Amino acid sequence: MFNHYLAFIFFFSFLTETIPTLTAPAHFLKPLKSRTSQAQEYLELSNPLPSDHLTPSCSLTIIHHSFANTINSSPFSTSYSPSSDCPPPWQRIVLEFHVDSSGDQYDRIAGIWLDGAEIFRTSTAEPTESGIFWRVRKDITRYSSLLCKPQVNVTMVLENIVNDIYTGVYHVHASFLFYKENITPDDVRFPSIIFPIKGDYNLSTADLGLFQTPSDLIIPICSDGRRGYWFQVESESDFHFKRVRFPKNTLQVVLELYVSFHGKDEFWYSNPPNSYIQMNNLTTERGNGAYREVFVTIDGKFVGSEVVFPVVFTGGLNPLFWEPIVAIGDFNLPSYDLDLTPFLGWLLDGKFHEIRIGVDDAISYWLVNANLHIWVDHGSSKVEAKSVVYDSPALTIQRQEAFRLLDGSFRIKAKRKSEFAGWVKSKAGNFTTIVSQEFRLTNLIRFYFNGTYKVVQQRVKARRDSRIRADSGNLVGRALTRRRYPLTVITSTVPLPQKSKKEDMYILLTNVSHALNERRVNGDYSSLLYNRQDSEGWMKVRDHSVLAGETSTWQRYRYRDMFSCYSRTVLANEGKLIVDNTTFSCASST
Repeated sequence: MFNHYLAFIFFFSFLTETIPTLTAPAHFLKPLKSRTSQAQEYLELSNPLPSDHLTPSCSLTIIHHSFANTINSSPFSTSYSPSSDCPPPWQRIVLEFHVDSSGDQYDRIAGIWLDGAEIFRTSTAEPTESGIFWRVRKDITRYSSLLCKPQVNVTMVLENIVNDIYTGVYHVHASFLFYKENITPDDVRFPSIIFPIKGDYNLSTADLGLFQTPSDLIIPICSDGRRGYWFQVESESDFHFKRVRFPKNTLQVVLELYVSFHGKDEFWYSNPPNSYIQMNNLTTERGNGAYREVFVTIDGKFVGSEVVFPVVFTGGLNPLFWEPIVAIGDFNLPSYDLDLTPFLGWLLDGKFHEIRIGVDDAISYWLVNANLHIWVDHGSSKVEAKSVVYDSPALTIQRQEAFRLLDGSFRIKAKRKSEFAGWVKSKAGNFTTIVSQEFRLTNLIRFYFNGTYKVVQQRVKARRDSRIRADSGNLVGRALTRRRYPLTVITSTVPLPQKSKKEDMYILLTNVSHALNERRVNGDYSSLLYNRQDSEGWMKVRDHSVLAGETSTWQRYRYRDMFSCYSRTVLANEGKLIVDNTTFSCASST
């Protein structure tokens, strides 16, 4: 069906006036009328949590709130204290997040903070007339040091607009689930922790403070909280910072980054250079090329960066793709960890140090903030530390462009490789942390047929490796993460006969393929993730509103670790889930 329609559209396009794909909106509002008569559950594929088969020892509702016309309003805030009926310590803590909505509404970004530290970033699906709902479960055990504190603020931001046109209200219910029962097998999926390698060093976890989990202290790197604790980055020269004084007995420190992109930069990976926009007198502001890198400096020195996963929100590209299966990362956006332990040699001087976050080549706007996870030596008020390697060559980037009028191609190749090392000496011994990080990005954008046919191809490969060695040279701990983000977006815009000059109707055909492939090694623990989506379809559009369309989305999710395997394959057609196969067999997950 889709291929026949595609052939017709290409034929029809030669008989009509063209609309450059770049000038068409990239964010849309799907039809209010539901494809189903009842409220429909939406989902983002993920592997079950190790705690899912257990009954919580206790639970605590933290948010029960309806987000209606909240734009420019103060965030929702409430006080949290651990329950006296279920005091710490806990083996696991899970955030359970439930949303339902009905009406006409755009997708919205949202975040939850605990004492100013972000613990969850999410986005909403676009609702329908008969209603939608979804649930997310996230393991938040790594924030235990905050969850043990009494009388701290829980803050949530979900800026929404409700009026005669946009009627969708998002009703949110969120709870903390506490588990005192030990989880078997012992799950160690803490991205910020380096776990010991068995047999390589004769120290227990308790003796070797570096391997404690979770961290002893969390310091948020954030704004004042008046509109949420995230910083809003408006341009490549818009930096945000916070001054921090590190405890003198710090053994290990990891910076956890939360990032999302919006407005003119929501589809940064498809933005052409400004020269193309200016030479063709286009009115779009989605430019500045297709390279973005979130970076962190301390006292002006580069300490790490990330080319983030290109999350597609549910109003993006074609909103009919994302019902009821949303795009990868929509309901639980990833965070990114930077091991800063090698820099403790110049951070433990008792002075304040400026931690700054920025986004290379950014345009309006990005939402960024971070959490400092700090582990300390409980047996001493002070440790010795020294930074011994700082190897951070400048970013290597090549840009090529070749275009004539609205047709042409734009290519970017970028790479960065760095290595840092430093030692920390405490009563447990002298341990050196070596952190190496590397990424490579290629991005190719091509325009054909007078700019009406656009192809975006991006490939990102990233590697981050933290190793801890004892004085003897033995490797006693390691955390390795390898990621690949392949992305292909093909769009074709075809105008339709207009009844009046005020109308701007056209057909938009879109094909999207993207994936998140990840390998983790943490001590003796390892895991593999393969998560890919392929979507295709067309929609009839007036301005930002979708009038009609036909779409399908296929997704394969496979996860494997040392203890278990999980695989789920789904196919959605015309907004309905028509294939849903799940297995826990490792034979089918390879």
